[in-house]
Amino acid sequence: AKQLEESGGGSVQAGGSLRLSCAAYLTDYNRQCMAWFRQAPGKEREGVAAISAWTDSAYYVDSVKGRFTISLDNAKTTLSLEMNDLKPEDTAMYFCAADTRDCGSWWRGENEYNYWGQGTQVTVSS
Repeated sequence: AKQLEESGGGSVQAGGSLRLSCAAYLTDYNRQCMAWFRQAPGKEREGVAAISAWTDSAYYVDSVKGRFTISLDNAKTTLSLEMNDLKPEDTAMYFCAADTRDCGSWWRGENEYNYWGQGTQVTVSS
């Protein structure tokens, strides 16, 4: 059964914007911390941003601060990532993830999340 489903990827020129969405088919318990990860070819998967479904506290990796915004809708079932001023180094497959624990210092750990989507490709050309 579908648990997390991403959409919104695509190709854009440097400086452009994209908005990713992730539909969460999980119970409240199973989506207390929701995050976006990305993986470029030949690189490890890295945490980009996370948000607490309880407090809306948001966390970002330094390389996207000021450019990306993570958010949840009021029902806490759709996770979004607004990406502005995109750079070629942002090119990657982007994945949505969720876990049963509220977000904490562990949020960037790939192995910390129980649920994953299939990913959506983002390509930024120079």
